[in-house]
Amino acid sequence: NMDRKWKWVPGIMLLMLLSHMTSALEVPLDRKYFLPQPPTIILQSPKDYIFDPRENIVIYCEAKGKPQPSFSWTRNGTHFDVEEDSKVLMKPGSGTLVIDISGEKAEAYEGTYQCTAHNDHGTAVSNNIVIRQSRSPLWSKERNEAIVVQMGVSLVLQCRPPAGLPPPVIFWMDNNFQKLPLDKRVSQALNGDLYFSNVLPEDSRNDYICYARFPHTQTIQQKQPISVTVLDNRPEGERRPGFMLPFGATSTKMVLKGETLELECIADGLPTPDISWEKDGGELPSGRISFHNFQKKLKISEVNEADAGNYRCTAINSLGDAHHIIKVTVKAAPFWVSAPRNLILAPNETGILTCRVSGEPKPKIAWFVNGVAIENAPEDHTRKVEDDTVILSNVQSGSSAVYQCNASNEFGYLLANAFVSVLAEPPRVLTPPNQVYQVITNSPALLHCASFVLLKRTILCKDFNYNGDPYVIHENGTLEIHVAQPINSGKYTCIATNHLGIKENHVFLEVKEPTRILKQPEYKVVQRGMSAVFECKVKHDISLSPTMTWLKDNGELPDDERFEVDTDSLTIKDVTDEDEGRYTCIMNTTLDQDSASAMLTVVGTLHFQFSIYQSCRPGPPTDLELTDQTERSVRLTWTPGDEHNSPTQKFLIQYEDLLHQPGVWTNLTEVAGSSTTAQLDLSPYVYYSFRVLALNHVGYSEPSQSSKQYRTNPAAPDVNPSDVKGVGLEPGNLVISWTPLTGFQSNGPGLEYKVQWRRKDVEENWSSATVANLSHFVVSGTPVFEPFEITVQALNNYGNGPDPEVKIGYSGEDMPLSAPESVEVNVHNSTLAEVKWERVSLSSVRGKLQGYKVLTCLCLRFVYIFLTFSGNHSEGQLPDLQPYSVYSLFIRVLNNKGEGPPSPTKTFETPEGVPGKPSFLEVTNPSLESLTLEWGPPINKNGHLAGYTLKYQQVNGTNEVGPIKVMTFLPNETTITIGNLNASMLYKFDLSAMTIKGSGPIITKEAFTAMDTIKSKLNIITNHNLLKYIFHSNVSWIFNSSPSTAPILGKEDWKKELVNGSHSHIIKGLKPGLTYRVVHSHHLSSPPSPSLFSGPAVANRQVDIATQGWFIGLMCAIALLILVLLIVCFIKRNKGGKYPVKEKEDAHQDPEIQPMKEDDGTFGEYSDTEDHKPLKGSRTPSNGTVRRDESDDSLVDYGEGGDGQFNEDGSFIGQYSGKKEKDTHEGNESSEAPSPVNAMNSFV
Repeated sequence: NMDRKWKWVPGIMLLMLLSHMTSALEVPLDRKYFLPQPPTIILQSPKDYIFDPRENIVIYCEAKGKPQPSFSWTRNGTHFDVEEDSKVLMKPGSGTLVIDISGEKAEAYEGTYQCTAHNDHGTAVSNNIVIRQSRSPLWSKERNEAIVVQMGVSLVLQCRPPAGLPPPVIFWMDNNFQKLPLDKRVSQALNGDLYFSNVLPEDSRNDYICYARFPHTQTIQQKQPISVTVLDNRPEGERRPGFMLPFGATSTKMVLKGETLELECIADGLPTPDISWEKDGGELPSGRISFHNFQKKLKISEVNEADAGNYRCTAINSLGDAHHIIKVTVKAAPFWVSAPRNLILAPNETGILTCRVSGEPKPKIAWFVNGVAIENAPEDHTRKVEDDTVILSNVQSGSSAVYQCNASNEFGYLLANAFVSVLAEPPRVLTPPNQVYQVITNSPALLHCASFVLLKRTILCKDFNYNGDPYVIHENGTLEIHVAQPINSGKYTCIATNHLGIKENHVFLEVKEPTRILKQPEYKVVQRGMSAVFECKVKHDISLSPTMTWLKDNGELPDDERFEVDTDSLTIKDVTDEDEGRYTCIMNTTLDQDSASAMLTVVGTLHFQFSIYQSCRPGPPTDLELTDQTERSVRLTWTPGDEHNSPTQKFLIQYEDLLHQPGVWTNLTEVAGSSTTAQLDLSPYVYYSFRVLALNHVGYSEPSQSSKQYRTNPAAPDVNPSDVKGVGLEPGNLVISWTPLTGFQSNGPGLEYKVQWRRKDVEENWSSATVANLSHFVVSGTPVFEPFEITVQALNNYGNGPDPEVKIGYSGEDMPLSAPESVEVNVHNSTLAEVKWERVSLSSVRGKLQGYKVLTCLCLRFVYIFLTFSGNHSEGQLPDLQPYSVYSLFIRVLNNKGEGPPSPTKTFETPEGVPGKPSFLEVTNPSLESLTLEWGPPINKNGHLAGYTLKYQQVNGTNEVGPIKVMTFLPNETTITIGNLNASMLYKFDLSAMTIKGSGPIITKEAFTAMDTIKSKLNIITNHNLLKYIFHSNVSWIFNSSPSTAPILGKEDWKKELVNGSHSHIIKGLKPGLTYRVVHSHHLSSPPSPSLFSGPAVANRQVDIATQGWFIGLMCAIALLILVLLIVCFIKRNKGGKYPVKEKEDAHQDPEIQPMKEDDGTFGEYSDTEDHKPLKGSRTPSNGTVRRDESDDSLVDYGEGGDGQFNEDGSFIGQYSGKKEKDTHEGNESSEAPSPVNAMNSFV
């Protein structure tokens, strides 16, 4: 071990020879270095490239090297001339191909492509890139026959989508594009088929549609709808589970390592089975396992070799179970164990290329040089090939090349390029010279020295003083100082050398003082309209330019001129209520920042005076000073602040750990209010800063300013991790866990944990491992459930912690091996039994014994009872059994991992017991003196039924008023008519069943006998649909649906009518054939009196004239006639009514009738005497005048005189006189009789 007390002094140099890291070198490609490098493929398309025919094909191939590589391609193993195909473009300076397939057959460009990158120093090749066009073919023409099945059977609806590239995503929907609901009974398999474990009537539908969505083209194809009809005339009965998928008792499944394993089991059965999974001889991998499709699908992600084995899926329902075993084998495409790495060698050096792969089956390895099989390459005596290794000895300039390693098996291949560059170059430092690094005190400092050095490298750092802090020089030349201090500032020189030269580079480190807020803003209570001032005084490194920022409630300050920001203060003028909130000052530099906050409360005048009184907290202490400094303690002294007329009760001392938790203040100790000093106990490796708060009866003061920093030296840990445990999570491992130490508890840099373990009570040495930054360690390969002694000890760069306490832990448990034996059952009575068994050996438990699990099955009813007896018991009671039943049971032993195998099944019977209560009791056919009782046998007979006992008595409410009568019946009797009862009385019936063990619980029923209508004081008359009776009361009634049975109270709501003191009342709206019950009460709120009448409403034998056909026809004719007459009357009285008479005038050629308008040949108009205006299309009477009293026509006149006639055209021409006088044209009247039809036609 290196002495940790040494330090740098001026003039002394540290020289460290670093091991030769040729494989880690990277040739700098910057132009200023002009270093040659063979090609390296840096970007290429995936091995399997499926393109969308609607888009261009882009095949990537990018490479780097010096000089810039040139590119060429092969397709299907032959040269692909890019320049000859106008549709193919190679990007400049790149090998990437862009193929324009618009207007072309995309299939023409399918094939296997390989890119080659070449320069003067070698040739690199890409993977074989298989280019295929995505396809979304249509469904083949088909006609789906309608499916008709019986309820309860299983059913499979096949999808069978067309084979697309890539395969489509399958889902089932209906005609409305709604996904069909899936559940435990109905599920979609991985192949897309829809499975029904048993069908129900609601499964009937004609739109089961399978859809296939093709991802690349984003197209969806639809299968023809499938119609399913479920019949229930001959339903399938209940049945044990059976597997619909996979078929048979076993099946196989192969999966590649790293992929996702999907296992599927779909079962039929009725009731619908439940599916469970387990792995024979092992556990399902926790963390990588998930269940889907209602436990029917098991998924295991990131498969490895341990996942191979037999997986058992179990389907179980109340009738039994079924099992299927899936034998899973895990194969592996080739995967890298160690891929070959680039070599940069100097002349005469030796290098090794290693190509280590694994896979199942074992991959074959083939080597190539510059893309040519190594056996066909020019012979090179410095090269030797040994399976997966190529050894290059004494290489010479000009022998640079690119080597390819190809590892393949039946599941895939790996191809890696690794160049060997032979250079004779002096060292180069790549980091820019004279770079300045700035860090804050107590933070890490990283000084970089990137270099390119062949052969051995030398890193030389000089001209700086070292104060004892740990440091490390990394392999890439970076110098790290863990905790930089101002004394570390200075010039650093990095020197790189080899046999061809030396190169050095200078960098500078500046360690700055941290930025700290010395005077923080204080809580302010300000009266509205006044000003508030927040001070924020900061200390910072003078070489850094600080920037002060103020925030309000973590946001920017309002854009208001009332807010004035000064160098170290914020002033808010004319304060308003909106200004209330938290104000934060942030001091930023280019390297760090510090912040502090304070609240502003805005109050009114009275509240302000009260707040001043309330805010009389002590002033913050001042003048903090550290004295009596030792490794583990220091004395802190301070000056108390103003007490504000309230004596200080105590002082609280807090510290900040600037190394581990900067910015976090932690309570350290408290002292009395009369003290002004305290001796503080400290921990190693902490950069302390202290502050003090004073407390009086109002509250704490603001914190004091921080003290000077006080750093304690590192030391070995004082404590070890706590909560050390050892628990096995899987068989064969032991997980040792603990609660890590905090940075404060670490006491120094380089905190690690030494974990030790050994089997308890076994003579063997401790095994150990040292870990860092962990809280657990996994020990593999342990025996199953063995006790281990474990310890966890803390250590750091300065030593080990105290001797750790030995804890006892147990390795992982496994499933129990043995089943309990000698199982015996003693039946105590019809509901209680006791089971005894022989304990298994503790070694066979293979875990912590949790107890024994007894599974009891009621054989005929498939009722399962699980009882667990904790601890190492050998007997237990089985309560709450069903009498007169056959049970079977078996017992398993339990540990934390699960259950062991079952014991042999034991069958036992329980004796008879008292039966349950009868399943029902109904009272039917009530009459005046009898009631009929019907009942059903008990659901739980609990033995041979011996008969029934019936007790009944007359009751009044809840008071028993009649003697109890007892009757017994045979087991096959389930009905009895009880006579000699009193009319209109309530009876209570108690019925119980009997076995030889006694009577069971009773079932109770109450019922009334029929009302005695002979004793009724009412005169009741029944008719077809009404009921009449005489009484003084309100009326309520209820009807019963069957005329042969008495009404049952409560089956229908009572109807009520108020009779208003009359001596009779008629109930209307009754239905023939129904039985009604009538009661009366003197008040609506009072209970009704016993029934006054109970009987059916009967049909009246008299003929109702209103229902006769001839009467209905007569009424319709009268109504029609009245309607016609009303219409005629309305027309005649309407002004402007038009009566065409032209045809009649033409027929009679009356000379006295002349048109009013000869110029247009139209007739004049006439009007009634109300306006004397002519009406268009009509004329006046022959005398040319119309008397007012004659204009008021009357239908009565026409009806009586018979003079009113209808013209041939249907127009009504009436006489405007009530007398029987004839006009000059009367003799030429139409011979057509008056008709209501003609009258109607005139208005059409």
